[in-house]
Amino acid sequence: MATGALKALIFDVDGTLADTESVHMAAFNHAFAEVGLGWVWSTDMYIGLLEISGGKERILHYWNQVNPAVRELDAHALHDQIVRIHELKTAAYEAAVNSGAVSLRPGVLKLMDEALSAGLQLSIATTTSPVNIAALMRHAVGADWRLNFSAIGDASTAPIKKPHPQVYLQMLAALKLPAAACLAFEDSNNGLRAATAAGLGTIITPNPFTAHHDFTGALKVVPDLSHVTLTALRQWQNFPRA
Repeated sequence: MATGALKALIFDVDGTLADTESVHMAAFNHAFAEVGLGWVWSTDMYIGLLEISGGKERILHYWNQVNPAVRELDAHALHDQIVRIHELKTAAYEAAVNSGAVSLRPGVLKLMDEALSAGLQLSIATTTSPVNIAALMRHAVGADWRLNFSAIGDASTAPIKKPHPQVYLQMLAALKLPAAACLAFEDSNNGLRAATAAGLGTIITPNPFTAHHDFTGALKVVPDLSHVTLTALRQWQNFPRA
């Protein structure tokens, strides 16, 4: 079914714009050590934990796994502890990004530049925090990185995390465009489900943490964006979903 002119590209951040997950995992482990929890998340563990969207949600999920019948803290104290851990984790992640530990995935900047030159709008739709986005994009693009994006949705604007489509619906409203005029870029099953639930055709670029996911329903699955052009996107836009 024809979808009309392509007018905007909407990007997830973690795992899509950059291979950030190993750095996030290290930042979580740093935070756990800081508060004396003694937790260490391995790569295999973290691959499973990524099924839970959102850092604080991931910590709470693991807390309940480790202490299924233990209520050492009341609900308010547990919330405060998780917030503290997440603050330490975010600070560790930002420091790692600023030190050059993360770079954008192949083809990302090229495609963004091509889109902007052609008059398309760019948007971000993520479940990560504003601080994490800013750290990554400031380091990769420069201090004025926000000027490239017509709309940004993150954990502060969309508290209902993927696979719920809230953040994508917010971005479509902000862009003032129908889903048929946009394409989404994701790396995970949760992201794909969120984007397609909002009516968006979705391009998937898997990474080592999500390569095992089910990407049924994606318009296209490609290793990265290094060979992706606007011409290709316009062709894929008219593909039936897998």
